[in-house]
Amino acid sequence: MSAALLLAPYWACGFGIEKSLRAHTNIPVVVVYLGISYLVFALPERQFRWDLFLGMTGIVTAILLLLRSADSAPPGWRDWLVLAILGISVDLHFFDRAWPVAGLSGLPKLLFVDAGLYGFLVVRPIGGIGFDLRPRLSDLSIGLREFLCFAPIAIALGFGLGFLHLHRTTGSVFGFGGGWIFTFFFVAMPEELFFRGLMLNMLERRMGTTRAVAISSLLFGLAHFNKRAAYFNWRYVILAAIAGVFYGRAWLTNRRLPASSITHSTVDTVWSIWLR
Repeated sequence: MSAALLLAPYWACGFGIEKSLRAHTNIPVVVVYLGISYLVFALPERQFRWDLFLGMTGIVTAILLLLRSADSAPPGWRDWLVLAILGISVDLHFFDRAWPVAGLSGLPKLLFVDAGLYGFLVVRPIGGIGFDLRPRLSDLSIGLREFLCFAPIAIALGFGLGFLHLHRTTGSVFGFGGGWIFTFFFVAMPEELFFRGLMLNMLERRMGTTRAVAISSLLFGLAHFNKRAAYFNWRYVILAAIAGVFYGRAWLTNRRLPASSITHSTVDTVWSIWLR
């Protein structure tokens, strides 16, 4: 039930519901809705924690109020502060213990994705994000094009740095397909929303495309500093930063997140099956 409540806004925004919500923004209702998505899990399971509940609802309330008070001009300090709050809350895993059950650890990220979508699509629309779950053939061609451009670089550099290791397995169509779909919806789209739809989008308006791609890609790489290691994983940072350039190129082509998410999810799935 909890997962369904959090998936509903994510899915609905992917099919354009935000356009009908802009005339009647209601921050308290959204905060209560997202709070209930935690309560329906925590109370029956006897896992309720006041600190986590107040932390999540407090952050959601703060970011939505900040965006409501933001200027209608190009993105300013409130927009950047909201982006920082969202990124830190997810990347440092402050609320992973809210759903302490195997398979549900990603729900805090989904909660903040919902808050970010409502904030930047409804409360304070910045435009050009490209969050759309309606498929286009062009997304597939662009996404796979950037994957094929990145793959030779990633393979050469990854093996050279000792980051990639070949797994002698054929895998399976169903295994690849299932992993790819899961990665697309729960890893790639949320991360692409943050780093390309929001960060690259806002940076580009300040400093132009080239610098915006470089900075957003570097920050994307640094966001992986603690992944798959208990220390600063500099190899992962380098590969992720370079990958960010190609994800950015995919998004910039038509300014659609599905395109960059296809590149992203294909890279991650190939890596997890054959090269991790």
